[in-house]
Amino acid sequence: MKSRSLLSAAVLGIGVLTALASPAWADAAYPNHPVQLVIPFPPGGATDVVGRLIGKTLGEKLGQPVVADNRAGAGTIIGATYVSKAAPDGYTLLISSGTTFTVNPAIQPKLAYDPVKSFEPIGLILLAHKDVPVNNPKEFVAAAKAEPGKYSYASFGTGTTSQFTGELILHTTGTKLVHIPYKGSAPTMTDLMGGQVPFSVDTISAAIAQLKTGKIKAIAVTTAKRSALLPNVPTFAESGFNMDADTWIAIVAPRGLPPAVRARLEKALADTVAVPEVQAKLIGAGLEPGFQSGAAVSAMIEKELPLMRAIAQRANIKAE
Repeated sequence: MKSRSLLSAAVLGIGVLTALASPAWADAAYPNHPVQLVIPFPPGGATDVVGRLIGKTLGEKLGQPVVADNRAGAGTIIGATYVSKAAPDGYTLLISSGTTFTVNPAIQPKLAYDPVKSFEPIGLILLAHKDVPVNNPKEFVAAAKAEPGKYSYASFGTGTTSQFTGELILHTTGTKLVHIPYKGSAPTMTDLMGGQVPFSVDTISAAIAQLKTGKIKAIAVTTAKRSALLPNVPTFAESGFNMDADTWIAIVAPRGLPPAVRARLEKALADTVAVPEVQAKLIGAGLEPGFQSGAAVSAMIEKELPLMRAIAQRANIKAE
């Protein structure tokens, strides 16, 4: 995730976040009608692609259609708030990224939802324009330090995981670049390919097709280990910089699901992610699929929240 051109390796971690309380009206026949999967982003983005891929097979596992519902706006807040206030019956789910669960709480003093209490979980890379004379983390740091303030990095928006990862890179490497926020990954990528910005931070899924054209190049992934999707691209960690940052996507439900419904959803999701065809399509979209339990996703959110708040304070990132 990173103007130079910063990208982040995207990892799909799916878990089911479900309720602690069990309503007396729990429906033993769940599900007996279609399930709504809210996607808090516009059509065409990584989360939308994943949601539709997962939703189709998840519906087959559940025996009822899973209907995608794009409710974009306010940095995922519109969609997340809608789901947080829905009935905890398993018929309204949310698929979203760390933007909803750890970034928004770090920069928004008041949210209509709580990233932990409102939901029950059910689970980046540095890029550069091809002509930028930087090919690995050490060359990136050397170039940035040789001419402080010369380079910029693009993100797909103020207060997004893209900017947070970019700022983490700058802090970890002791470099200074000018942040240029865009409104979405597509316009960011267009200007990166055109050379209007030298670096950007984005997900592998958003960049993998453009990397094949040779108009952009990957400088480093932000995870501790190399991505299986880009095995020849180094990590910041192996270059001596203590950094480990992922993008991730989770499916959650309003808190309060009946235990039977939670168990049904979690099994269906695990089975969905295990389908070879689904895994192949997710990998083709630039994601590394894997299943995590609801407890694991909850723990990840709890661990990441203070880190995001520290980055926001240090870099003075505020909601627009």
